[in-house]
Amino acid sequence: MKIAIPVDEKTLNSNVCASFGRTPYFLIYDIKTGESIFVDNSAADSRGGAGIKAAQIIVDNKAEALLTPRLGENAAEVLESAEIKIYKTTSAPAQDNIDAFAAGKLPLLDEIHAGFHRDGGR
Repeated sequence: MKIAIPVDEKTLNSNVCASFGRTPYFLIYDIKTGESIFVDNSAADSRGGAGIKAAQIIVDNKAEALLTPRLGENAAEVLESAEIKIYKTTSAPAQDNIDAFAAGKLPLLDEIHAGFHRDGGR
């Protein structure tokens, strides 16, 4: 199973990035093999729609779960339509969140925010 995590740096010890759509990188980690790759987030500098574009990167990398501290509703819709589960991270580094996920200790993310849209984020 592949999982995706927004991270600040290209290391398993990186902090999980608080901003999904504007994260510099995504860590794609294969729980089964332990293989990890880092994908540059080409959406980070987008003028708008960064969350949607970032979500598509997760879909394109065939992740089955996303571990993130928060997520906007448009990005969540893209991920949910691709049947990607969304889990809430802790404030710990990426590796600790991977371990917690593998142990079944991360909850599903149940608070999806409206996002930061030009219309004031209704």
